[in-house]
Amino acid sequence: MRISILYNDVSTASSQDDLDVLAQVNFVSEALRKLGHATSSIALTLDLQTAANSIKRTNPDLVFNLVESIGGVEKFIHFAPTLLEHLKIPYTGGSAHALYLTTNKLFAKEVMHSANLPTPSWLTQDSIASGQFNLNPPCIIKPVCDDASVGIDENSIVNNIQQLEETLKNRSARFGECFAEAYIPGREFNLSILANSGSPEVLPAAEIRFVDFPESKPRIVGYQAKWNENSFEYKNTIRSFEFNTNVQPLLKQLSEMTLRCWEVFKLRGYARVDFRVDTQNNIWILEINANPCISPDSGFVAATRQAALTFEQVVARILADPNNIQSI
Repeated sequence: MRISILYNDVSTASSQDDLDVLAQVNFVSEALRKLGHATSSIALTLDLQTAANSIKRTNPDLVFNLVESIGGVEKFIHFAPTLLEHLKIPYTGGSAHALYLTTNKLFAKEVMHSANLPTPSWLTQDSIASGQFNLNPPCIIKPVCDDASVGIDENSIVNNIQQLEETLKNRSARFGECFAEAYIPGREFNLSILANSGSPEVLPAAEIRFVDFPESKPRIVGYQAKWNENSFEYKNTIRSFEFNTNVQPLLKQLSEMTLRCWEVFKLRGYARVDFRVDTQNNIWILEINANPCISPDSGFVAATRQAALTFEQVVARILADPNNIQSI
């Protein structure tokens, strides 16, 4: 097949999390070539007409969509599949609708709440303005649309109700629209899911372990833990696939809930769901990640390796998902 890789345009001034898309492009390109496909790469900007012209000239049989933002704005991520649907070109990964819902954490939480999927309580600036204080600290302040732990650090945690409104305003001024979410002390898990002949397969569960964190230090996967290799957080936030047998019932519940998320959000190709499990073993869904990062050191790729899959096998499964053509 002729396959074009569509990705968000970056520059030398781009942040490390944005530049990571180039590693994904190289990784996917290599796998596609090994699978015998002819490849090309197209960088997407807000000039959608130019992108459309480039795609038409390339005339691909399918587009591998790696777009994570457009013009540095993650809330525009659904523009890429929308454009491809308009051009009637099949593409990999989440649909425009799925990406629109999952990128906006507030929309995703509303969907989860409606589907009886457990997600931590939350509060917006509009809720506060209308006098709705239905959230008790501790809570964590998160950007509504940013991914890759942008805007998440130790200062995101609020332990005092009197500080909540001011902190939410300050974080919103710095990182764009933010919301407050109940902070769940406990364990953190990531479960990845990969299409297999059109059906979803949950890959081995990963636990994020916070090694030697001082008692006063929040156990969160913040920006430093993901991107600053010299930081304490990066070195001491460890992904593990090793579990005692007594954890198996919990892992089974997490797997079932991951499949439920796939169904509710109508995901396809590949995805990842992030969880917290509190001290009473209650499960809480933090985020739904349609089209998660698939760079060589990503959590999704780590899960595929744990499942004894080569990256070529992973890419072949993503390409073979019959749902790739449903939206055209």
